[in-house]
Amino acid sequence: MLATRYDSWGKLAELADHKDLSLHELCADPDRTSNYTKTAADLHIDLSKNLLDDEVLGALLQLAQEAGVAQMRDKMFGGEHVNTTEDRAVLHVALRNPADSHLTADGHDVMPEITDTLARMRAFADKIRSKQMLGHTGKPITAVVNIGIGGSDLGPVMVYEALKDYSDRSLTMRFISNIDPTDFYENTQDLNPETTLFLVASKTFTTLETLTNATTAKQWLLRSGADESAISKHFAALSTNQDAVEAFGIDADNMFGFADWVGGRYSVLSSIGLSVMIAVGPENFDQLRAGAHVMDEHFRTTKLDDNLPVLLALIGIWNRNFLGLSSEAIIPYSQYLKRFPAYMQQGNMESNGKSHAKDGQRVDYDTGPLVWGEPGTNAQHSFFQLLHQGTNKVPVDFIGFTEPNHNIGEHHKILLANMRAQAEALAFGQSTPDEPHKNMEGNRPSTTITADKLTPHNLGQLLALYEHKIFVQGVVWGINSFDQWGVQLGKRLATDILNNNA
Repeated sequence: MLATRYDSWGKLAELADHKDLSLHELCADPDRTSNYTKTAADLHIDLSKNLLDDEVLGALLQLAQEAGVAQMRDKMFGGEHVNTTEDRAVLHVALRNPADSHLTADGHDVMPEITDTLARMRAFADKIRSKQMLGHTGKPITAVVNIGIGGSDLGPVMVYEALKDYSDRSLTMRFISNIDPTDFYENTQDLNPETTLFLVASKTFTTLETLTNATTAKQWLLRSGADESAISKHFAALSTNQDAVEAFGIDADNMFGFADWVGGRYSVLSSIGLSVMIAVGPENFDQLRAGAHVMDEHFRTTKLDDNLPVLLALIGIWNRNFLGLSSEAIIPYSQYLKRFPAYMQQGNMESNGKSHAKDGQRVDYDTGPLVWGEPGTNAQHSFFQLLHQGTNKVPVDFIGFTEPNHNIGEHHKILLANMRAQAEALAFGQSTPDEPHKNMEGNRPSTTITADKLTPHNLGQLLALYEHKIFVQGVVWGINSFDQWGVQLGKRLATDILNNNA
């Protein structure tokens, strides 16, 4: 059903037309911040600087109810085939379930296979971290290169960078994704083939870019003087296509699979995250999973008006569909989260960049926003000029941590002061009648998400928070957030062009 058919949609449109909401006036209420700040587990979310009041929020919650958000959530967690165009369950939430839990999909419990794969991953990671995994000349593996693209790259590289403070610095971690040969060259030119392990991340083991880079990696190894038997000591596969993996020369014992109900952009906590587990250790990887599970449970069990993913999703819909704001920026005030905006860019735009509803109708409203961002404070000295004085309003999510990972002088105090200042400047601006070029109208919405410290557990909560936000928006818009036919078209055409030019 199209979202415009819901009674609440018309009510929201009327509110947007007739309400002249002012953040100056809304935030003059001394209780505004406390009333509009929500907490789940270790995350605190201040919604007070968004352009909505209780009446708008009530209509948005009615929209969520009419769209059946709670019912669709329960179907997803129950293993039903909510990915309708591919006739699949959507169960990335199962990847972070406790080992002793049970979840049935397609007539069988999916947890034993997940638990078994995780156990094999832990043993593999521990062998590398303890320097017991040896290359073909008997030297221990000291460099790990993940070859993937899309979620098979963005997820691992984002989490690795985010948790670099927890990583084993005796290991060199690299990530290759682009078919541009520069990516392969720059990530391998200083590595020793005798001590390098490649992780080839492709569910089908047919992805053109990934298999091309993997073949180049094989040639790189063989050119060093190794023979074909060395391949099994320097390659592992994150895939489900055993025949193709073995044909490549990879030992099936070094193949780590995952189910078809794990979408690429939701796969970092599956075997696709093996590079992360190697880097930060199985214990920290388990903390990452546990944090995601905490947010899963909050989303699954909390009533809609206190449900953080639901509230973020509804505010995004208000901004996109009723205030006409076409993009949103994610600005983490943590250098460790430098790849988080790009990761969420894929998560959101690949999921909800759709123009047809599940029933086949073309939607008559906007769906997924443009998502972009960079870390603060760097972003303040580049595109924040547009955010403050440009002709387009851009909602911003600020993400910060009250405790630094590294306590150096006044750095962290200055960092947080800047984050808070930017939210205030966007909301309230400044009036300079005598110098109009310095005038900033303000009234530009933002949300501030904080936690005590960037830890694996808190990062897991943050990942799940945004995943479920995207899901809720897809439900309200009536689209399937779990396919990507536009991506498939580009792949097919590239293959056709290559074949025609062969």
